[in-house]
Amino acid sequence: MIVTFIHSLGFAPLLPRWLLLILTGLCAIAVMAGLAAHIRGTLLRGLAATVVLLWLSGPQTLHETHRDLPETALVIVDQTDSMSIRNRAAISRAAARILGERARDGLALRVVTIHGERTGGTHLFDALSQAAADIPPEQFAGAVMITDGQTQDVPNDIPERLAPRDEHGTIPTLPLHVLLAGHGEETDRRLRILQAPPYAIVGQTASLRVQVDDLGPGTHPGTQATVTLTQDGGDKLEVPVQTGMPQDISLPVSHPGEILVGLSVSALPGEVSTVNNQNVVSINGVRDRLRVLLVSGTPNQGERVWRRLLKADPSVDLVHFTILRPPDKDDGTPMSDLALIAFPVQELFQNKIGQFDLIILDGFENRHILPPVYLRNIARYVRRGGGLFLIAGPEFTGPNSLQDTVVGDVLPAHVPSLAPVDPMESSGGIVVRRFRPQLTDEGRRHPVTAELPGAPPHASVDVPDQLTPAREIPGEWGPWYRALRPDSSHGETLMSGPDKSPLLILDHVDQGRVALLLSDQIWLWSRGEYGGGPQAELLRRISHWLMKEPDLEEERLEARISDGTLTITRHSETAAALPAITVTAPDGAKISLQLHQISPGVSQTQTAAAQPGIWQADDGTHRAFAAPKLTDPQEFADLRLTASHVASVVARTGGEIGWLGDNPDKPEVPALQIGTVPAGTMNSAPVTSGTFSFPQRHAHVLTGTSATPLLPAWLILMLAVLALGSGWYRESR
Repeated sequence: MIVTFIHSLGFAPLLPRWLLLILTGLCAIAVMAGLAAHIRGTLLRGLAATVVLLWLSGPQTLHETHRDLPETALVIVDQTDSMSIRNRAAISRAAARILGERARDGLALRVVTIHGERTGGTHLFDALSQAAADIPPEQFAGAVMITDGQTQDVPNDIPERLAPRDEHGTIPTLPLHVLLAGHGEETDRRLRILQAPPYAIVGQTASLRVQVDDLGPGTHPGTQATVTLTQDGGDKLEVPVQTGMPQDISLPVSHPGEILVGLSVSALPGEVSTVNNQNVVSINGVRDRLRVLLVSGTPNQGERVWRRLLKADPSVDLVHFTILRPPDKDDGTPMSDLALIAFPVQELFQNKIGQFDLIILDGFENRHILPPVYLRNIARYVRRGGGLFLIAGPEFTGPNSLQDTVVGDVLPAHVPSLAPVDPMESSGGIVVRRFRPQLTDEGRRHPVTAELPGAPPHASVDVPDQLTPAREIPGEWGPWYRALRPDSSHGETLMSGPDKSPLLILDHVDQGRVALLLSDQIWLWSRGEYGGGPQAELLRRISHWLMKEPDLEEERLEARISDGTLTITRHSETAAALPAITVTAPDGAKISLQLHQISPGVSQTQTAAAQPGIWQADDGTHRAFAAPKLTDPQEFADLRLTASHVASVVARTGGEIGWLGDNPDKPEVPALQIGTVPAGTMNSAPVTSGTFSFPQRHAHVLTGTSATPLLPAWLILMLAVLALGSGWYRESR
């Protein structure tokens, strides 16, 4: 504790001030009158009066006792993500500890550690302002930053807390010192993605704009480098680039769905880190237009459902025809009143059949509309990779049924053919009664029907109408009233109808796919019949499965990374144990993980995945890729240890820049001292003495006051008597 005594002069009058003023005036008048009358001794008598009046004013010496307050300096310790390079974080922590040990009397250090809690890079000066707000301005001595020199908020002028205004309006600059966790300036090469499309058309190319920058001493633009691209961990594409210049790279889009493109650039000799030499871009491959051909055998209630579903998708080009009258039927109606255009059989089923992604036949009965050659084209179209969706009603059991043509070879079920019967009565392959569609065990695992909205939790028993009237049952789909019962089927039965007979069957045929719905009453769900059902969602899933949507594949492997955790999901219809998953990290390290079932047909496993780059999961048959997203890309944009960003601010505050070296056990920490650098050394150049100096702010607190009379009474009496005696003596002469 330092105690300081401060003396000053004060007055404590013995008489009221107004009375002192009157007495002073009377004395002055008397003296002037004596001088005017030339009375001897007047000045000596005035001197005696002055002494007495001075004593009556009560002059005294005031004594104040002050205690000097210690000064406080901030120590900002950078522990953000960029400090994880090499030993920077450990060096900075050791330096902060040593600074605390070297704190001198009169100087207190307040240590503030900055972590990466925010995005947008490091903000050291914001942290300085916030931490200094809790320190009284008169006690704040300056700041020390221990960092790698990478901060995004370097001000153009001196920070306000380092240039406080005093009562006289001057600006005494406080020093900002910087300690860098290394031995000197470093170099770094970075890869930047300037532009990348979120979507690209399958079969075409996507254009990426990239730029490679070399940073640090001795680097210059125009240096040759090589950028390597990998698509989903596959073949590599090497592209030469020049540093400091934007360059466009074309990448072929090979498949629909998410495409992970890994980019990396060759290393710069001697650079500090290659973390920012790589990046990952996610591009969604989409088909240009999905062309769908919908042929309705006769006008029916389901047409509006199909049109509403397909026309609502902007990526679908729909071609829809409804057969109003077959060629073998003539009721005398003029063609001009019956049809808008003739059915373009040759154009659709021969010339342009290969241009369609999906053909939907809704209640279609041939009736000599399609000759055998066109039916063979439909079967060939399916086998070569096309999709066929057939909604079957009573016409499917008639003499002109498609199942009795070459198209039947690609269909997954056969229904017994019957003679014409009343469509409202059950007979052979046609079942006419109320039933509620149910999911099969396969349907609960298949992605087309798994987790359909409102799916019943278990199979229910059909109840004939005459026993129990139809009603809405919670957890059940609405009823249908007609279905076909096949005598044989193959493929995957996802939904069952009356007596658990197949209702919805999917099948793979060579390179193509076929879906068969053995009822023409799915439109009842769109009307909300006794609760309705997920008609639009089911038809959408079936259509996209037929068009080979990746997210609806029965056997697939998915991978995603979130919060540093890699989650691998395996979708499978098999009930057998699934093989282990082999995970390959970006650096080539491999680990094996076991899957755990979380729901029917879905198994999952997890592992830590903090390393940047593309991670690969492989079960021996399927592969999936994932890449972590940087939570703060700006933090890794420049990884150099450099003083270039903060040097100008340090110089303007009269601070110093020091280098701690590479040894985390013995960093080269400068000494601290107070009072050798005067406040207000604005624009002074940084010193290189190895000592961090802080100005003496002279902050103090008042601890007590006392007063001592300046003129004792006995002295006043002696002086007054002496003056009066001298006056009388002078007058007597």
